[in-house]
Amino acid sequence: MAPSIIEGPVNGVIAPLKTAGANTTVPQVRRIVDEEGGKTTASYPEYLPTFDYAEKYPPLEPFAHTEHGKNADPSFKDLLVEGSKIQKVTPTIGSEVTGVQLSSLTSAGKDQLALLVAQRKVVAFRDQDFADLPIADALELGGYFGRHHIHPTSGAPEGYPEIHLVHRNNQELKYDDVNSTAAWHSDVTYEQQPPGTTFLYILDGPEVGGDTVFVDQVEAYNRLSPPIQELLHGLKAVHSGFEQAEFSLKRGGVVRREPVKNEHPLVRTHPVTGEKALFVNGGFTRSIVGLKREESDALLNFLLAHVSRGIDYQARIRWAPKTVVVWDVSFCTHSLDFPPLTYGQNRVTAHSAVVDWITGERRHLARITPQAERPFETPYVKQEEEEKH
Repeated sequence: MAPSIIEGPVNGVIAPLKTAGANTTVPQVRRIVDEEGGKTTASYPEYLPTFDYAEKYPPLEPFAHTEHGKNADPSFKDLLVEGSKIQKVTPTIGSEVTGVQLSSLTSAGKDQLALLVAQRKVVAFRDQDFADLPIADALELGGYFGRHHIHPTSGAPEGYPEIHLVHRNNQELKYDDVNSTAAWHSDVTYEQQPPGTTFLYILDGPEVGGDTVFVDQVEAYNRLSPPIQELLHGLKAVHSGFEQAEFSLKRGGVVRREPVKNEHPLVRTHPVTGEKALFVNGGFTRSIVGLKREESDALLNFLLAHVSRGIDYQARIRWAPKTVVVWDVSFCTHSLDFPPLTYGQNRVTAHSAVVDWITGERRHLARITPQAERPFETPYVKQEEEEKH
């Protein structure tokens, strides 16, 4: 399941900001700090996680999503300006860009950003001013790509619930219960309209370690044999947020919105590229509709293992100061604490964090998560029929 409070245990003090009343010491709002008295060594203290227990939101309503990459100029002339450089991380997924300032993009440049991310799945932009912008300005940029998603259980900067925070120090890294901290997931896929073009930016990080790995769900689908591809088409899976909410409550966390579950196709079509991608993840996909439990578990276990071991269609992004990573429907893994907490897949990727540093340094990131269209699939076409056309 996705993290419900922070990425791992609280390594400091949870300090009350407000109290529920004169006769109680139970805080309505809690903030993560480093030591008693509210002191912190965070580079961006305004981004420290807060948890408002009084903050509640109604169920999400459907909305009309505009896919900005659809009609973007494929020459990328407004995005990859003179002096910029782009380099592939792997053949199928991942690119790194320098010489581009995301906060200065025109509308045409933002459209081309959506197209580039749809094509390359995940793009790391270096030397960005994103973290130094007023939080409202960063949200305005992200909001161009869709309605902001407010995470039901994670910490957020005070006053900005639209920001999802990843925060931990790593003094207590242990492998007592698991052999690996990998936790492949795709973000909040239990929503009827899961995220699309997503922004994650670094605030503090260890000198070495704490990378994020992304997997190309399009290539994962392409690697399957035609009979398996055909089998998957037409099947839907249940994506549930109930377990995430329960996990948050058990840890004393918040639940800002009643949990939901939705059915999505196992194979999803990207609205810009037309590519087909697997749309399952270990964080939220619970079962396949219409199959018996043993059948569902066997097929899901096969697909999740297929995704996780595909090192030839994965990209590892190393964080550096002032880096912003933008990704689309992908699967990623964050190396998290124990029990493993899973982050997510958006449209065509999934990801996982790598929890491999033991120096006690802070790993602190912020995510802006615009929602996109409701997942859909296009009919399966046999390879010989595609070649005729």
